[in-house]
Amino acid sequence: MKKYFLVALLATVSFSSCSTSDDVQEPEVVDPVVEPEPEEELDRADYPIQDFMYGAMNLYYLYKGDIPELADTFFTDEDSYIKYLSENPDPEAFYNDELLSDQDRFSFLTDNYIELENSFSGVSKSNGLKFSLVRFSNSDNIFGYVRYVAPNSTASETIIERGDLFTEIDGTTLTINNYQTLLAQDTYTLNIAAVANNTVSPTGETVTLSKVEGFEENPVYIAKTLEIDGAKIGYLMYNSFVSNFDDELNNAFAQFKADGITDLVLDLRYNGGGSVATAIDLTSMITGQFDGEIITKQQWNAEAQAYFESESPESLLSRFNSTIYTGTASEQPINSLNLMRLYVIGTGSTASASELTITGLRPYIDVKTIGSTTVGKFQASTTLYDSDNFGRTNANPNHTYAIQPLIYTYRNADDVVGPPTGIEPDFELEEDLTNLGELGNPTEPLLSLALDQILGRSRSTKRSAGPAYQLIGETDMFSPTYQRMYDNKLPNINK
Repeated sequence: MKKYFLVALLATVSFSSCSTSDDVQEPEVVDPVVEPEPEEELDRADYPIQDFMYGAMNLYYLYKGDIPELADTFFTDEDSYIKYLSENPDPEAFYNDELLSDQDRFSFLTDNYIELENSFSGVSKSNGLKFSLVRFSNSDNIFGYVRYVAPNSTASETIIERGDLFTEIDGTTLTINNYQTLLAQDTYTLNIAAVANNTVSPTGETVTLSKVEGFEENPVYIAKTLEIDGAKIGYLMYNSFVSNFDDELNNAFAQFKADGITDLVLDLRYNGGGSVATAIDLTSMITGQFDGEIITKQQWNAEAQAYFESESPESLLSRFNSTIYTGTASEQPINSLNLMRLYVIGTGSTASASELTITGLRPYIDVKTIGSTTVGKFQASTTLYDSDNFGRTNANPNHTYAIQPLIYTYRNADDVVGPPTGIEPDFELEEDLTNLGELGNPTEPLLSLALDQILGRSRSTKRSAGPAYQLIGETDMFSPTYQRMYDNKLPNINK
């Protein structure tokens, strides 16, 4: 027992000695203090495109009330505003994701306002082929049919004409998934088809078309006087409200006036709109006896509306006028017909300034519509640039971004607002692919129906057409001005 006690005692002494040695304190290592990196100071000058777009939308956007960030009191200081600009460095994403209302189908941004201005002037890269795209029932396959061919275009030099169909491009069948890519090419070959017994079949013919830069199309496509049963009836097919061609439009009315027409058929079936000023001119050409009377009353966002009502209430009104609006002092007298009734041909491709013409005239004269329901687009837009007053003069030379936001809607003189579902026809008739007819010919189905009403040849109010197909798109859907109505007379707001 003593032996074991001695071993235990020695072990205890040995352990105690080791513990005493380990108790020596090592100096504590302290990590050096690292100063935080100072936050990079933000400057609004680093985001000039976002800054200009926000400022323009804050002043003029029709649906400003839908976007909380556009409220004048949303940002409490400069730093929070600049941080907001910096969070989305891509201008297109910033505009589309941050500044547009969900109810807005038409506002857009461009990174090349030169191209946009050319489009407003009727200048584009085009082969002159004007078509509709239609979907086969229960299929992803589509086909196109030719509405008309623009004069002096590359398409006008080929055999293709109104009523021709095409199902393939470069030998590839058109589908809902590929048609945009195929039609976007500068040069392509159409495989021509025909319809018979509600079946579309290839004819074996092909047509190769090439787009050219700087193509300019006169929107006054047909202007002629028809003499039928002793009556002189004017027929005007007008395909776009382009101010650059206001003189040509006015000249057409001079001829109608000289011919002594008593009625007018205004064919807007393919007219997606354009210049508000030109639409006002057109209403004044059709009439003339209402000079100075109100055509439309504009409605802007709440702040802009209050400002204009206080500072310049007349700027909210469009009126019949007696001179062509050209933007210069050399305004030309309008050739007016003093008509008291009008027959308008419209379709699902008729929009914006076309609908303004119909709606604006209805309080003053009897306007009857023939065809099918229009688009229902009653808001105007304008081009806003990166400048002190958002105008074209002194625009920032470092980029070519511009925005085209909706800025107002309108009522007519009777305070009627255009229906968002479109203007329904008084006399309904769809275009029939099997019988499109020759535009401007009195036997063409839609024109014939209009003439029936003028001449009292028919009391019909509703007429059906041939087989119906689902409309997918049309030529001008690729244009930045497609179904847009624009106003280049932007009143200033001084905050």
